[in-house]
Amino acid sequence: QVQLVESGGGSVQAGGSLTLSCAASGYIYNNYCMGWFRQVPGKEREGVAKIDSVGDTDYVPSLEGRFTISKDNAKNTLYLQMNSLKPEDTAMYYCAAADRGWVPLIKDEFKYWGQGIQVTVSS
Repeated sequence: QVQLVESGGGSVQAGGSLTLSCAASGYIYNNYCMGWFRQVPGKEREGVAKIDSVGDTDYVPSLEGRFTISKDNAKNTLYLQMNSLKPEDTAMYYCAAADRGWVPLIKDEFKYWGQGIQVTVSS
């Protein structure tokens, strides 16, 4: 049974930083693409970043430079370092995993999902 559990969310002032973590279990972690998505009420879930099985990363262009995705294979943990946060980054953030080594940063390409964790950025 695959489980993805996010942690590290919370409230921060604009300009601050947060690091989200996603612990993966019951899953062939190292071989598959993983990513972060976010969603605000009334809007579609959108891709933030992904990292494929060989460690190549991809970001939505508007966030590249402020957000960094990484993974620790020894800990089966995915991370999202978020810097220079803005109020418009406020959203529920989701960890996701595909069942292939590479997929595009599209939510329908990811098979497994965490419960989500709230990030709130105040001005």
